[in-house]
Amino acid sequence: MIRLLPLTGDIEPAIRRLGWDWAVEDACAAYLAPEAVELAEPEAEALLQAADTLYEMLVQAVPDDLPDPFLQQLGIPQRLWAAVRHSWHDERHWHLYGRFDLAHTADGPKLVEFNADTATSIPETAVVQWASLMAAGRPEDQQQANGLFEGLELQLREWRQLNPDLAPHLLLVHLPDSAEDEANCTVLAEAARGAGFSTAHVCSVDAMQVSVLGEDRGAWAEVRPGQWQRFDFVFKLVPWELLAEEEPELTDDLTQLLLSRDVMIANPPYALLFQSKAMLARLWEVFPHHPLLVEARMDDLVGHYVRKPLFGREGQNLTEMEYGLEKHAQDGDFAEQPQVRQQWIDFPTDAQGRRYQAGVFWAGEACALSFRRAEGIITNLSEFVPHIITG
Repeated sequence: MIRLLPLTGDIEPAIRRLGWDWAVEDACAAYLAPEAVELAEPEAEALLQAADTLYEMLVQAVPDDLPDPFLQQLGIPQRLWAAVRHSWHDERHWHLYGRFDLAHTADGPKLVEFNADTATSIPETAVVQWASLMAAGRPEDQQQANGLFEGLELQLREWRQLNPDLAPHLLLVHLPDSAEDEANCTVLAEAARGAGFSTAHVCSVDAMQVSVLGEDRGAWAEVRPGQWQRFDFVFKLVPWELLAEEEPELTDDLTQLLLSRDVMIANPPYALLFQSKAMLARLWEVFPHHPLLVEARMDDLVGHYVRKPLFGREGQNLTEMEYGLEKHAQDGDFAEQPQVRQQWIDFPTDAQGRRYQAGVFWAGEACALSFRRAEGIITNLSEFVPHIITG
């Protein structure tokens, strides 16, 4: 049973007192729960350790030569195979961060999925949930597992230092008309400045210009009216598979620039190996009955399970099945994708029957916790719940 502590107060003044005006965004607070999940220190440590162990398992589960059948099974677009293989075999292509979604069950943490490429909820996790403690006037001895901002800064510094021959200018691009994605990029840009990037510019992906020809070769953005700048580093909060599907020419140009190291891109193409939910089935194949896993296969299971599109997001097109019958299906944009099957997981609940999913951010190592809750399937509209470590 989830334990809750009341947590009320106006977070905006608290955020501004911290000097994080750049992180204030109405949408972040709109679905902030007025309580916090209470965790004992061993419970928090178990979730963090699970994420570290799972990341190592993912790396071990990937065959080093990345054969065609493996990439096909993961559903990775063939247009990206060369970039995936190249980035996997060159450590200068650095995986900055991702978020493990876990269920803290009676049998311990269980992997739900790993958002390895374009995980969001960075402002909520790094800033808003900490500010919520301040706003509520919690005593100073109330702690959180919340080193996300510091972890991102360390990862960005490592990425820059792995590529000392490139100019430390970082362009962060997001999907158009998404205040949420822009806020996530803004936090990353602030971490990049702390990591030694002399420029960290945020814009829509539509505002980025890419050339593979002559002196203009590279990635460009208009940093001030009439002033264009070339960027050697690009962070894209745009899924690789979406780029390949909707912007094939841009994807081909970015791949060409990446292969020649005119531009370094994060998260790297090999993040798709972990992003694909077919990796749930691969993990079960390589580590059958591991205590952090539940059974997952590409074929139908028996009993109670869910079907998930390989690159589905935000709970879209997730289907709950029980003994061959469809119990519930979410609408969405990913119905045509291949699907993985995963055994049903009993999420922990509170006294009102709401289900809780832990989000554990990994940035070189597990570094931060947060929770989402809903009565049914967890989606991007589910309440964000801070946490407090006690005892």
